Amino acid sequence: MSEFQPLTRQQMAQRVARDIPEGWYCNLGIGIPTLVADYLPPDREIVLHSENGLLGMGPAPAPDAIDPWMINAGKQHVTLLKGASLFHHADSFAMIRGGHIDLCVLGAFEVAQNGDLANWATSAADAAPAVGGAMDLAVGARHIWVVTEHTTRDGAPKLVEHCTYPLTASGVVTRIYTNLAVIDVTPQGFEVVEIVPGLDFETLQNRTGARLRMLETTHG
Repeated sequence: MSEFQPLTRQQMAQRVARDIPEGWYCNLGIGIPTLVADYLPPDREIVLHSENGLLGMGPAPAPDAIDPWMINAGKQHVTLLKGASLFHHADSFAMIRGGHIDLCVLGAFEVAQNGDLANWATSAADAAPAVGGAMDLAVGARHIWVVTEHTTRDGAPKLVEHCTYPLTASGVVTRIYTNLAVIDVTPQGFEVVEIVPGLDFETLQNRTGARLRMLETTHG
């Protein structure tokens, strides 16, 4: 087995932020996706949206600069950039359902090789799950990227041939960022774009529940 260091949650968020194009309107899901706001390039205009009615969010506030009334959909404190706007919840979902959000970055329990997304329920707990706005975002945003650990805490793969958990949406995921690799979802299945330094393809494949294809330009 090769020697390698998986990316931290912060490094995963930083890697996602690096790829978001200039001018995109982007929604960040709960968990690792929220951290992306802290790493957006300062020289690139990217407008962050939250489904509870915010447009133009900035990075997380400093501990001594928290506004208790300014939160995102995950009830996390946020900052607002110059020109930001606040609006009704219904208007926010009209933006989503109307196809006005360029990108949504979500976490996942499983992603299938055809882009199916399962990120709202595992049936592992007695409590009723809450999907929130994930289903609307998954089908309303123009692009869906997933950022998640490559495997569960027990070592089970999250990238699989077919999802076993209830689906959030079918065939929507186009790119996956994990602590081990960057992987595109293509008509031919999972295609490896990038691998963390020191990790070989065989080890990555052994931690994945579906066949991987390697791009000739893949690098660490």
